[in-house]
Amino acid sequence: MRTEIQLLGRGFGRDKFFDLLRCHDLLIKRKRRYAVTTQSDHAFYKYNNKLKQATIAAPHQAWVSDITYLRTRRGFVYLSLVSDVYSRKIVGWHVDHSLAVEGALKSLKQAISQSDRTCGLIHHSDRGIQYCCRAYTSLLKKNKIQISMGEAGNCYDNAIAERINGILKEEYMLEAEFLDIAHAIKATRQAVYLYNHKRPHWSLNLSKPAEVHQAGRKTRTGSTTEQGAASFERTT
Repeated sequence: MRTEIQLLGRGFGRDKFFDLLRCHDLLIKRKRRYAVTTQSDHAFYKYNNKLKQATIAAPHQAWVSDITYLRTRRGFVYLSLVSDVYSRKIVGWHVDHSLAVEGALKSLKQAISQSDRTCGLIHHSDRGIQYCCRAYTSLLKKNKIQISMGEAGNCYDNAIAERINGILKEEYMLEAEFLDIAHAIKATRQAVYLYNHKRPHWSLNLSKPAEVHQAGRKTRTGSTTEQGAASFERTT
């Protein structure tokens, strides 16, 4: 991808690129109406931040989860996402009518189903009731996943998830108003595919999330069991 960009001429950093778009009135204008998706005022146990001190050097060592809203002509629907910290790949997603835990659970189950291992993996989220409730934490514990949460009201504690939400909305048109939930699901499926397989990241040296994820998994599983275990111990 770096070669493709170089063929276009002088490179642009993100800020300079957005300045150029703004100058030509090409930026998508944000709409003011929004929905609150995080309810952290509840009685469920709130876990400490384990991701802050972790060293992540391979796929499926840490995931970040978040819920964002999508607009339809019939009201808001809610997109639950689970993304891999190392590769930035979206590994689980689900669009639901409500903010009940079922949507978050379905995205988590999808992430678990495509992972070759979950023992010791860190799951990081905000302190929303969906992530703290027993149904969700029980599924994490069943799969031996460590539970990590940011501080209440601190969006920077889940910055990777927030950034992915922003990319999907600003670059892949999930900020638009959809006809209904079926339309929103179709648009989300396309956006997730394009994000995972077509979008280069500066933080990934202009590689795409799916490429980095696959390469990391091959590196992690391609060596002998003994070598793989030693490598994992050194990087965690």
